[in-house]
Order: sequence, then structure tokens, then C-alpha cells
Amino acid sequence: MKTCKRKSWGKAQKTAALSIVLTAAYLLAKAQDGNAGIQQANTQVRSYFESGTNLMYAIGAILGLIGAVKVYSKWNAGDQDTSKVAAAWFGSCIFLVVVATIIKSFFGL
Repeated sequence: MKTCKRKSWGKAQKTAALSIVLTAAYLLAKAQDGNAGIQQANTQVRSYFESGTNLMYAIGAILGLIGAVKVYSKWNAGDQDTSKVAAAWFGSCIFLVVVATIIKSFFGL
């Protein structure tokens, strides 16, 4: 009957095993720092939402004013497509306001 002898690890195998363990420990430590970085990025991006939604409200107001002037000038000129232009401008303003409101409510700001 053949007996199994346990071979001892050589210097190269011990070095490889140690490097694997140290690499795993390093990656675990880096992953914890990565989570903190992701949380910091999340906080930073959320801080921009308020400014972004306010900007969308401002753009909607400016589009509303421009659209009102264009519709008024078309109406005074007697153009036939005044209602179509008014609907397009009004729709774009409503779209921007609704998107800004949805972003605020979706992200809980």
C-alpha cells in the first residue's frame, strides 16, 4: 500500500500565499474607502438637485415670457396658426415645470 506523504510548502509557495492574503486585505480596505467615496459623491450630487430644479423653473419662466411675446405678435399680425404656436410654447413651459417637480419629489428633496 502506498502512503501519502505530505509535502512541505516551499519558499515560493509561502510567498505566493502571503501575497494573496495581503492583496485580499488591501482590496478589502480599499473597498471600505470606496463606499465612503460613493456616499460622498451621492451627497454632492444630491446637493446640486435643488440648484438644478431652480434653474429648470427659471428656464421655464423665460420660455414662457418669450412664448407670450411670440404668440402676442402672431395674434396681432393675424396669423392663422396662433393657437398651434401658443400650445407649443405653453407645452414646453409646462414640461419643464413638471420635470423639475418630479425630480424634486422623486429624490425627496
